Amino acid sequence: MAQDQISGQAGPGGPAGPGRSDPPSAAEPDAGADPGVQEVRSPREIRIVLSGLLIAMLLAMLDNMIVGTAMPTIVGDLGGVNHLSWVVTAYILATTASTPIWGKLGDLYGRKGIFMASIVIFLIGSALSGLSQNMNELIAFRALQGLGAGGLIVGVMSIMGALVPPRDRGRYQGMFAAVMAVAMIGGPLVGGAITDHLSWHWIFYINIPLGALALVVIALTLRLPQQRSTARIDYLGAGLLTVGIVALVLVTTWGGQTYAWGSWQIAGMLVLAAVALAGFLRVEQRVQARGEEPVLPLHVFRNRNFSLICGLAFVVGFVMFGAITFLPLYQQSVQGASATNSGLLLMPMMLGMLVVSLVVGQAVTRTGRYKVFPVIGSIVMTVGMLLLSRLDVGTSRFTSGLFMVVLGAGMGFLMQITMLVAQNSVALRDLGVASSSSTFFRTIGGSFGVSLFGALFSDRVAGTMTSRLGAGGGQVVAGHAQLSPAMLGHLPAPVRDAYDHAVASGVHSIFLWGALVSAVGIAVSAFLVEVPLRATPKAAPEAAPTMAVEA
Repeated sequence: MAQDQISGQAGPGGPAGPGRSDPPSAAEPDAGADPGVQEVRSPREIRIVLSGLLIAMLLAMLDNMIVGTAMPTIVGDLGGVNHLSWVVTAYILATTASTPIWGKLGDLYGRKGIFMASIVIFLIGSALSGLSQNMNELIAFRALQGLGAGGLIVGVMSIMGALVPPRDRGRYQGMFAAVMAVAMIGGPLVGGAITDHLSWHWIFYINIPLGALALVVIALTLRLPQQRSTARIDYLGAGLLTVGIVALVLVTTWGGQTYAWGSWQIAGMLVLAAVALAGFLRVEQRVQARGEEPVLPLHVFRNRNFSLICGLAFVVGFVMFGAITFLPLYQQSVQGASATNSGLLLMPMMLGMLVVSLVVGQAVTRTGRYKVFPVIGSIVMTVGMLLLSRLDVGTSRFTSGLFMVVLGAGMGFLMQITMLVAQNSVALRDLGVASSSSTFFRTIGGSFGVSLFGALFSDRVAGTMTSRLGAGGGQVVAGHAQLSPAMLGHLPAPVRDAYDHAVASGVHSIFLWGALVSAVGIAVSAFLVEVPLRATPKAAPEAAPTMAVEA
């Protein structure tokens, strides 16, 4: 039961139970020596380290928002419009596939060194992306950049988990919500300004001084106990997991867009994902049975809270990324908002999320209780989606802004709580695995949300156009239900009116279905168990031979 004592878990819902003992880890000869955690620090010391962590997190979250604004200019300079989508897809593939690997590497070989390595890879990818001479080079270097980005957010969350116990983390979680708000709102503005006044190359070069600053801060201020592990890397498991993740992301990226959902390409990717992930589970079982280090320890999913919170992270990602994708489209197409300031359109949602996240964080720190917040958050998020499903051609910006505030408030209850519960549900040695799993399920949820919402939106738009204008109406949006502002300006008045109603109908459908998905989160949250949050980090024994302070 040593693992239960470390993680704060007890009873049948914990990772260990009567009559069961996990095989000893090759990286952990002593269950009491839980690597990767330092003694309690003062708030001032934590804030100094946090400055470097927040810069790194901002880099990862800001990048795609900036790049999206500059894509028309990049295509005009480099050509290759047929490969345009791969500039984003390559980044997402590399980020998602590498997330679980980065988490495990940090647990095995020291979070500081692995985190700094991910920053270096991200900066190299940024520099090479800025130097790209053609679209193929840009896609390859964006993949390298995404590989580094996969370690940035996981590293930030893992290090925070090592520095600050869950009970005290509410004091700082509002800062992470603020970074997300800055990235979502400021990204398009910064990207547009850089592209207009410098050149598109600088949307990548701007990462270099920021990343260098983060490296310096982390190198000089972060001190963590380091695990000098002799464990072998589970290359086969890592490879199968990567193949499975890549196949799933390609299904969500291609489905309904590049290929029909019933096409052999999508079916083949689904089969490949199923085979690779089934093989991965089998390999991980064998590795763990031999007492070695699996890339994703399956025993953590025997913890009820951990499994439930990963499911809730999937729901949050599904709803959040779907809303972020289609709300600006509605406001640009139906309400006539400027595409240049698309980030500002999401401000009500981000402000709602930020304020509630700050309040929830303080409440968790003060009381040590958290179960009620995922339940409330799931309910409020469902209400927000139902309100947004009422958007139509006559809805004012003020009204839609109020609806977004409600949705943002719901997400504010959930965003940081999902990570906190995941980390509190595992032994301290598995913080990286917990952080990467929560991030991974939220990302995959977002991929499925955007893809499925996109297919539903396109179908509803085409159907409404056909019903209003006849068979020719559907041809107006054939292959591209999301018309650009320039295309909208050239539509005849009757066609434009039909398209506005079609977009409103499409938005109604996706948010109504999104509310159903969000309601699943209510059921998932209800089954969470209120487990006491760790109040102090578990410091490693001084005599532990495998421990060394990481400089």
